[in-house]
Amino acid sequence: MKRRKLKVLSVAIAGIAMLAADNLVPTQFGLFVSEAQAVVGRPLTPGSVAGVARRTTRRVIRRSTIYAATLPAGCVRTSVSGAVVWRCGGVYYQPEGGRYIIVYID
Repeated sequence: MKRRKLKVLSVAIAGIAMLAADNLVPTQFGLFVSEAQAVVGRPLTPGSVAGVARRTTRRVIRRSTIYAATLPAGCVRTSVSGAVVWRCGGVYYQPEGGRYIIVYID
């Protein structure tokens, strides 16, 4: 019975201490923080502008099983998501060894 009373008393003291801590004025070097410390604008935070821009402009390159020994005439070298591809009209080719593979840009 004494342990139960001691436990209830401990919980009550902890609760009162937590309520009192809410009324304390946070100091610059204290244990309490007066404002949120989230840094908006970091690339991997969900609400950052940089992260949203990066996720919306990232493109996916899907490879096909169609290979070509040489590129058609009039191809332009370009970069998609850091990968070098050749654009020939509406078809994209990616270098693969000594030949080219047709890729799809999503």
